[in-house]
Amino acid sequence: MNAFKRDKKEEEDGGGNPFQNLEKTTVLQEARTFNDTPVNPRKCAHILTKILYLLNQGEQLGTMEATEAFFAMTKLFQSRDVVLRRLVYLGIKELSSLAEDVIIVTSSLTKDMTGKEDLYRAAAIRALCTITDGGMLAAIERYMKQAIVDRSPAVSSAALVSSLHLTNVSGDVARRWANEAQEALNSNNVMVQYHALGVLYQARKSDKHAVIKLVAKLTKTSPKSPYAACMLIRIACKLLEDVGEAMGLLSFIESCLRQKSEMVVYEAAHALVNLGRSGAREIGPAISVLQLFCVSPKPALRFAAVRTLNKVAMTHPAAVTACNLDLENLITDSNRSIATLAITTLLKTGAESSVDRLMKQIATFVSEISDEFKVVVVQAIRALCQKFPRKHAVLMNFLSAMLRDEGGLEYKAAIADTIIAVMEGNAEAKEAGLAHLCEFIEDCEHISLAVRILHLLGQEGPTSKQPSRYIRFIYNRVILESASVRAAAVTALARFAAACPPLLPNVLVLLSRCQLDSDDEVRDRAAYYCAILQQQNDPTILPLVQPPLLSVPSLERSLKNYMRTPMDDPFDISQVPPAQTTEEPPQIEVHATVKQQQPRLTREESFMEKLSQIPQLAMAIHNSTLLKSSPVFELTESETEYNVKCIKHTFTEVLILQFDCINTLTDQLLEDVTVAVEPPEDYVIICEVPCARLPYNEPGTTYTVLKYPEDVQASVATIPTTLRFMARDCDPATGVPDAEQGYKDEYMLEDLEVTLADQVRGLGNRELDFNAAWAAGAAKGFTKFEETFILGTSVNTLEGAIQSITGFLGLEVVERTNRVQAGAAAHNLLLSGVFRGGKQILARARLALSGTQVTMQLSVLCPDSDVAELIICSVG
Repeated sequence: MNAFKRDKKEEEDGGGNPFQNLEKTTVLQEARTFNDTPVNPRKCAHILTKILYLLNQGEQLGTMEATEAFFAMTKLFQSRDVVLRRLVYLGIKELSSLAEDVIIVTSSLTKDMTGKEDLYRAAAIRALCTITDGGMLAAIERYMKQAIVDRSPAVSSAALVSSLHLTNVSGDVARRWANEAQEALNSNNVMVQYHALGVLYQARKSDKHAVIKLVAKLTKTSPKSPYAACMLIRIACKLLEDVGEAMGLLSFIESCLRQKSEMVVYEAAHALVNLGRSGAREIGPAISVLQLFCVSPKPALRFAAVRTLNKVAMTHPAAVTACNLDLENLITDSNRSIATLAITTLLKTGAESSVDRLMKQIATFVSEISDEFKVVVVQAIRALCQKFPRKHAVLMNFLSAMLRDEGGLEYKAAIADTIIAVMEGNAEAKEAGLAHLCEFIEDCEHISLAVRILHLLGQEGPTSKQPSRYIRFIYNRVILESASVRAAAVTALARFAAACPPLLPNVLVLLSRCQLDSDDEVRDRAAYYCAILQQQNDPTILPLVQPPLLSVPSLERSLKNYMRTPMDDPFDISQVPPAQTTEEPPQIEVHATVKQQQPRLTREESFMEKLSQIPQLAMAIHNSTLLKSSPVFELTESETEYNVKCIKHTFTEVLILQFDCINTLTDQLLEDVTVAVEPPEDYVIICEVPCARLPYNEPGTTYTVLKYPEDVQASVATIPTTLRFMARDCDPATGVPDAEQGYKDEYMLEDLEVTLADQVRGLGNRELDFNAAWAAGAAKGFTKFEETFILGTSVNTLEGAIQSITGFLGLEVVERTNRVQAGAAAHNLLLSGVFRGGKQILARARLALSGTQVTMQLSVLCPDSDVAELIICSVG
């Protein structure tokens, strides 16, 4: 240890990182010192530390460089210096994945692993298992089994943890060493017991009955190790989700609330409040325990308790109300994170009268906390605005003050999202919200956020009381900002001109100036909008300025397919699916920095690429665009021998059924797997794509392509399905079949429903003028059907009716008509979509609530009378 002592003079020199300016080439040249005889332990340890530092900083070593350094390092085994030897083990672990022929140190590591020096043994085991492959595993198995039951807790723990890592090399390691792990489970050392339980669970996790037996045995004799007890609680929770309350698991978790270890008590409380089916009564004991932790002298316990209560307050605010007094005492806690969580929890559970006081208390220290907890505050305010809409002025003023503070993109985006959500949910807050956002973009340094706010101003500004007041803020962005922001500002200005004719002359002057911009995108946009806006009285101006967002990859694919045709008919843009819109995220707590997501393909685009790569399917869908992919539909129970799920892919004339299959039997290999369907009348099977092999627990996919019937009314049908395959018995350990020939077998599945919603893609474009579109459709001679229905007893609210109608019809809501005013007894729901083949659908549902009964008058407008009749008949 003398090597790590610092002289007085070195301490006076101050801190700093001594390895800050290391160069890889220089360090690797210094590694030649390892070949010196005798070995200088202190010098070699310093050089080896440099190598480890470079590797941990992400420095890339080539195979030759790593191999040379590794072989030089093996010369250090001749030294008996403890510090140097421990560093050598670390070096072996780091370089084993980079260097070649690392197996050469096996004998040295095996010698250290079985030697008498306990300081070497544990580290040697870890290093040896890092370089072990499938071929070497048998050679060290005897030593590993001995190490698992070794008298030294460090050696035993190292062997148990290494055996878990070795499951990546051979999946049955944990199962083969389960007897030794069972013996280690009786150890008095808390870490050995914890690691042994981990190995036993790994060995049995694929066999649900074996896990149940393990848990049942351990719950009777609760582990002495608090770590093992925490793991046992987590295993019990997983079993509760899978098999339900059949063996007293819930009682066991509740009994852990009375454990001596605070760690176990918190784990049990955390498990109870996070169980999916827990109600207010079930979580009562857990809330009581967390309330006691709120007054603990330990900051870690107070933080854990208040963070968990903060999460519970989102689903069971009434249950957390009992803790309000203790939470108010935490507002003045010296730990600002605890204080923040306490206040945000009170905001979710408190009364409207306490909002002002709590907001003042947050304001006193909000600038001192990290962005991570500022986001928690913002989310609490968002929930509060929904709960107490009359407090929107106070809350939005507080949010605007937070916008002016320093902060990162995620934090500022969270505030902007909250302001936008408040505006959408409360019409009275719209003017104030737009004003706050206009002030923010004056100093906004985040381009993506500025572009988004400008887009919002272009949508909402023209319908405000004084649209002209926002023009100055938008035009300032044209003068002062980057090209991306300038382009967004030009589009926003054009929307004001299109929607507000009095502003048209002035906006045209501004757009003409933008045609001199240095960026070609800005110039092109300005020229395009000027040309469109000068057609002053043309009713098509607004759709041209505010076109619906289309999926660019799908548009490109559709155009390529169109060019392969004779192009006698005009290109039908309605066949192109819309761009994926970002749904409002659920109200969840954020406790970590979220990375900005990169643009990605929509779900339909991903499926289209996958289907196009299969020759049989590519032929069936040639020159066709995927209209819609359904949600996943389970065709089996989760605990059956074979799991089969179905996704329906709808094209103009064909339906592709994708069956995702999993074989849960360890002793069986399935081959030539197909899902046989009995096509209903008028449906025709075009082709089937079988799955060649389906080993244990490996997913496989088979496809069936059906041609839709010409009669639209017959397209809604029920299809019986059966799983058919060639089964071959095999060795559960290796998966190798026992016999050359198998036997044919089949397994009955649930019936598959082809519904109306499978054939309709919703077009909930918020920019659509529904009344104008309805009038235009009627003028073109679209067929109109109208019928009155009394909805079922399961639908007893207007909100429930809206959700049921949109889910059943597959249409999407237009003009935000899914928002029902509080206490309303009637509501108009406007819906839009397209049926396969590009047939536009407009629907108007007038809903009336009488007691708990909902009456609906449904009107459908469509150019195809058969499609309109199908929609009405499906509802009836």
